[in-house]
Amino acid sequence: MSVNVVILAAGQGKRMQSTLPKVLHLLAGVPLLSHVLATARALNPAHICVVYGHGGEQVPDTLRAPDLSFVKQEPQLGTGHALKQALPLIDGRKDTLVLYGDVPLISETTLQALCAGSGERLRVLTAKVADPIGYGRIVRDDANAIIAIVEEKDATDLQRQIAEINTGIMLLPGKRLVSWLDRLSNRNAQREYYLTDVIALAVKDNVKIESCGPDDPSEILGVNSMRQLAELEGIQRQRNADRLLDAGVALADPSRIDVRGDLHCGRDVRIDINCVFEGSVELGDNTVVGANCILRNAKIGAATRVEPFSFIDDAIIGKNCRIGPYARIRPGTKLAADVHIGNFVEVKAADIGIGSKANHLSYIGDTTIGRNVNVGAGTITCNYDGANKHRTVIEDNVLIGSDVQLVAPVTVHAGATIAAGATITKDVPAGELTLTEKKQIVKPGWQRPVKNR
Repeated sequence: MSVNVVILAAGQGKRMQSTLPKVLHLLAGVPLLSHVLATARALNPAHICVVYGHGGEQVPDTLRAPDLSFVKQEPQLGTGHALKQALPLIDGRKDTLVLYGDVPLISETTLQALCAGSGERLRVLTAKVADPIGYGRIVRDDANAIIAIVEEKDATDLQRQIAEINTGIMLLPGKRLVSWLDRLSNRNAQREYYLTDVIALAVKDNVKIESCGPDDPSEILGVNSMRQLAELEGIQRQRNADRLLDAGVALADPSRIDVRGDLHCGRDVRIDINCVFEGSVELGDNTVVGANCILRNAKIGAATRVEPFSFIDDAIIGKNCRIGPYARIRPGTKLAADVHIGNFVEVKAADIGIGSKANHLSYIGDTTIGRNVNVGAGTITCNYDGANKHRTVIEDNVLIGSDVQLVAPVTVHAGATIAAGATITKDVPAGELTLTEKKQIVKPGWQRPVKNR
């Protein structure tokens, strides 16, 4: 779509009671402004310019990207003044779509409808709401043509009764934009340059004014307080749940799932309550995710079960695996098919081969494990010497007893067995039993310490 997109994101958001710029507050795990940017990018515009202000450089520092231009509005003298700051950075030959960084639910389809058609015209996104307090009102003449937008503080009592409101989102003709912004006045209650005053200028210049409404009323909701942010969080949560249900995903309770990124599911996936999905997550066919799990940037193979209270972060899990309950899979982990990682097992930066198991109370870090290895309860890889990380290699068909310490760097060769309680500091030969003997000592007369009173 060959239009400029200018996103106004300079507001302070005093009612948020926060030092963080309003547009950087998180909705479904990402900044409010990121939602608007994603929708704007879907339109394939000629340019995207973000006008920022409150919070200094936090906004561009957080969201800087090659396809974005940023300009600072300082001082902040209203929406018309904000748009004027963007003029040097956009193509004056093209129409300009104005969006808002704190209106995150606006949809691509609504914006496509707003930008549809051709010819010189001004298009405004309006909506009829039950409670219009706080919004600018759409004033129409007897022929139902829009003739003005009046802000709440400047409206008469009669105008305040109008239910049709201005969402702030509009498409402005490129050939008129500079002239209209130059002609704006700040003679109003706020002493600001209102962008909405271009409506009256369009009427004077005989430019056609058109309007359309959003596909869903929730699209136009803005965020000015933590309460409103929480309301939008609920709407976004329900949207994500509806999308998953429509795709055939079984949700134990659609009101208790949080998708804070992109969740892609195969067929016959089941998700229990209170699960959180962050970043990019992929669940294969017949995957089951138990209650209270967190999955972040993870790919889960088909028919894998993630048992309750497990945390998977930046990892790849093969098909038909069993994870948890209470397992932690940390970044850099790759599990092949049929791997079992049980309760209170932590795995980090490890490659684990087909059919291997660590079912209880173990730590496996910076490790390569082959096929059909059994790691006993309480086993740990000692991968850190206080300055550097070292790797442990465990080859195929190894059996490791309980409470074993593997002090890296060390290799356990194929088919070896390590007895319970061993501390391994040297490579273990293939096919042999390795143990570290310790004497049992009794100290006669020893007394257990007592607590100081």
